[in-house]
Parts: sequence; C-alpha cells; structure tokens
Amino acid sequence: MQETPRSSRGTRSRGALFSLVGALCAFAPQQASGQISGLSTADSLLTREIFAELIEIPTVSSTPETVVAARAMAARLRAAGFPAEDVLVGGNEPGGNLVVRFRGTGEQRPILLMAHLDVVPALRSDWSFEPFVFREEDGWLFGRGTTDNTAGSAMLVANFIRYRREGFVPNRDLIVILTQDEETSSGGIKWLMGEGSEWIEGVEYALNTDAGGGSLRDGRPLDFNVQASEKVYLTFQLEVKNPGGHSSVPRKDNAIYALTRGLDRLAATEWPVQFNEISRAYFQAGAEIETDPAVAADMLAATDIPANPEAIDRLAAANPYYNAVMRTTCVTTRLEAGHADNALPQTAHATVNCRVLPGNSTDEVARELARILDDDQITITRVNDPTPSPPSPLTPNLMSVIDDLREQFWPGVPIIPSMSTGATDGLYVRNAGIPVYGVSALFGPEGDIRAHGRDERVGVTAFFESAQYWYLLVKTLSS
Repeated sequence: MQETPRSSRGTRSRGALFSLVGALCAFAPQQASGQISGLSTADSLLTREIFAELIEIPTVSSTPETVVAARAMAARLRAAGFPAEDVLVGGNEPGGNLVVRFRGTGEQRPILLMAHLDVVPALRSDWSFEPFVFREEDGWLFGRGTTDNTAGSAMLVANFIRYRREGFVPNRDLIVILTQDEETSSGGIKWLMGEGSEWIEGVEYALNTDAGGGSLRDGRPLDFNVQASEKVYLTFQLEVKNPGGHSSVPRKDNAIYALTRGLDRLAATEWPVQFNEISRAYFQAGAEIETDPAVAADMLAATDIPANPEAIDRLAAANPYYNAVMRTTCVTTRLEAGHADNALPQTAHATVNCRVLPGNSTDEVARELARILDDDQITITRVNDPTPSPPSPLTPNLMSVIDDLREQFWPGVPIIPSMSTGATDGLYVRNAGIPVYGVSALFGPEGDIRAHGRDERVGVTAFFESAQYWYLLVKTLSS
C-alpha cells in the first residue's frame, strides 16, 4: 500500500537488459536537476535494472512468483558479497519473503528497512499495455508495482549492493525485509515479528518505503510526508435472516429492508473527531502550504483547543481524506441478499469496514455500531482480529536527519507528519513496540494516484531522486 496523503486534496524483466544509451537517457534528467549528488551512471543503471527485473516478475500476493523474486534478489546480494547466513528466503508459505542483514560495528542498535515484493493483480484488458512489462515513456516508468511498492524493494536492494561495493561499514546492523503478502494477509511481517524475530532482535526503529512520499503541483514539489501513524483495520459481517416466502405475498419484515434501514442509519452517523500528535501536526503544517486562505484557516481552527466545530464540518464536507484523518470511519463495502427473482429474501448480508483511530477501543467501536444499527434482527460478527497501532513519536534526532536531507534534495519543501487512513506492514511492527516511519520520498502529481489501478507509473526523476535519498538517509543514520 503506497500512500501520499495530501495527493487526495487535488486530489505511486526477468533478466531484462538495457543498453548503456538507454541508461544514460534515463539518468540525464537527474544530472540536469543538480539535486542527486553522488548517483553515478553505474549506480543508476544498477537500480534501474533491479527495478525492471522485479516489475517483470508478476508477484501477485502469496503466489510462487514472490519466491522467484525473493530468490532473484537474494542471488544479487550474495553475488555482491553478502554471506549466505545473512540472506534468508523463506518465512510463512509460500516462502517468498527476503530478509538480509548488513552487519555493522554494533555501536548503535539496528535499523529495520521495509518494503514489499507483492503487488495486487492487474489484468491486461484493464491497462493500455502489458502491466508486467517494464516500460519507459515520456519521462515515466510504467508497470504494476512501480509505486506500490516495487520501487522501494529495488531501491533497498540496489543501495545494499552499493554499500557493499564501496566497503561501507555501518555503525549498526541494517536489516532489510521484503515481504510477500503486504497486500493481503501481511503474513510475512507477522512471521518476522514472531517466529523470525531473531532477525530483528534489538531493532531501534524501522523506516518504511511503503508510506509517506511527496506531491507535485504544476511540476513543483509541494510537501514531503512522513507517515508516523496508521488507523486500525476492523471489518464486520452483518446478517439478517427471515423465513422468506413467495414474492407475490410480501412480508413486512423483509430481510433486505431490515438490513438497509440499519445501513441508512450508519450512513448518517458521524463518529467523534479526535486528534493525536500526528494528525494535529498534519493539519497545522498543511495550513502553511494551503493556497486557499479559508481552508488554511479551517485547518488551524479545527486543531484549536477547543476545536471549532464549524471548521471541522467544512473540512469534512470538502475533502473525504480530511474527514478520515479526523475520525474513525465505518462504511458499507459489500451487499448480498436473496436467492431468486420470485422469492422473498431469506438472508441478507452486508460487510462494514471500519478504520479506527489509534488509541480507540475496537470493542467500543463494535458496541457503537450495534447502537447505530439499532435492530435485534441484525446479527453482527467481527471478521478480523484488529491489530492496534500506536503512533510513532516524532523523535527530534531522527526527524532532523530526515529534514536535513529533504532540504538538500527539495529545498524549502515542508515536512508534513501524516497518518495513513489505510494500512501497511508497519502496523504490525509498531504493534511489536518498534516505531515506524514511512519515508518513501517518491513524488507524484496531485490527483494522479495509480497504485492498485490502471497504468501504474512513477516519474523517472522521482524514482532516482528517491533511490538516492534513501541511500544517503540510511548511510547518514548508520555513520
């Protein structure tokens, strides 16, 4: 799941070989920008080659192709000099997680670096071209996973190889985890936090390529998001049963009507507004770059103590993302009912998906949902066991390094702390007591959100800038 939160206001070959000319063409915009210090032609070629190789392996979650990708990256790392005992392909079934440890001097605690190999499915009929063929066109790199999150995987692997080639010795161990099923069950990261926890013993914090990022307005960088919090995923199944009968003799207690009346009450309900350190900082920092003075004023007024309720209402009405940042949300996502055109429905089902603010009780959400539905005919069943995810503290020492490098790459662009309304593998790492910071550093145009969608793409310049930002970020934090 790759998310650039503020984008919602205007709203991410097997063995593929590229000619040196092609590599130089891809690299030329970086040299012209004057922003990517230290990224040589050889470095850009390596990073691009790895990216292309991963795109052309159709690593749909938990399929054997994730094993193919993990083994391919492991082979590259071993060839670069990583000892076999420090490179693992395995974990939960089908065993397509990759863990690699770059050993340092141990002066400081290890850092976990996160990405995921898996992607959501992509049908050729839905795309303008083959989704699992790496493609460059008009300054863009296309393919399923380019933004979510194959770019992150390619960057981490390429940068580890670069460090090894340079003879870099970090002052702490660096651990990369590329998981196989972030888009579905997150079984890989759960395995790492459980049975595979010896690989992450003593980790101080984690940096996640699969969250955060920046947005572009008219081609210019607008903001740099650092994700430090996530909402909690919670799903309910609703069911109404009824004796049914012939459609020519309707009953007052129709199962569909009973269910939809409850859902109408849910649709009309607004959950209470609550701010935490991250969401409050998001609105306060966002107000500084908001071009509409009225919206900027509302962003500040909403976070006042006490908050201005009219400002909150205006923000929530104007932008669904703002509303989701401020409160727990529960929404109907699926409906199923009846069995024949000429029969009264005997069962009616609905799925309600909730995204719960960090720190809120999921049990209380379940009780509130029952109160809102207000019908004994509706049976409510919790589908998943929610995983709480406390916000990660905005540690000054870490944030200053992130910000100093941000200034080197994107001068004057403000850092915006953010809370994901969706979920990443970071959810489970935070729940294990390890702070997680989403710093993808991938920039994309406002409103052009293609992760999980048609013709997914990332800008050539954005990709190489992010790769070099990560190279320097990790090196700075371990020097």
